[in-house]
Amino acid sequence: MQAYNLVNIAILMETKDISRVASEAFEVLKRGGVILYPTDTVWGLGCDATNEEAVRRIYDIKRRSDSKSMLVLTDAPGSIDYYFGQVPSTAWEIWDVATSPVTLILPRARHFAPSLVAEDGSVGVRITHEAVSRAICQRLRRPLVSTSANISGEPTAKTFAAISDEIKQAVDYIVPLRQDETSLPKPSGIIWVGDGGLVKVIR
Repeated sequence: MQAYNLVNIAILMETKDISRVASEAFEVLKRGGVILYPTDTVWGLGCDATNEEAVRRIYDIKRRSDSKSMLVLTDAPGSIDYYFGQVPSTAWEIWDVATSPVTLILPRARHFAPSLVAEDGSVGVRITHEAVSRAICQRLRRPLVSTSANISGEPTAKTFAAISDEIKQAVDYIVPLRQDETSLPKPSGIIWVGDGGLVKVIR
């Protein structure tokens, strides 16, 4: 019984920590700030995906051309219809059977910051089930930009410790959770999804 209670206490404390962090991150995001946060894959740079100025800040931080689109995270499948017109049915089928993180590049993106949308009108989107990024998305109630926390052209930082000081100093808020993890996560799969059941596996 005592061990059971200790487990419950630990879970409760973790839940409170995540809730607090999500609220702190939200306060930064709603002001157009940029955060550094853990995702269901690697650590990412994030901002409100509808805020053009914030999105351009991330491009500047990464020294990346805005012709190279960044993906977004959402916690709620129900919000995807709002941000994409006529989502191909194949997209839902892929998400239903996915057992690991998968990013789908979908057509007819709308309501996003213009520089997030590729020339063909698509945006990459992933439904996150990771606790911290999910809580932040829930609090923001908008898609959250997610791009690797590195200067463009440099290797992707697979742990918090591997992220450069330049990146850390450039953001407005750093999530104070999961920083000590040393496991090396795999990147998400990336699949382009078109109409009529067309798909193309990119990674």
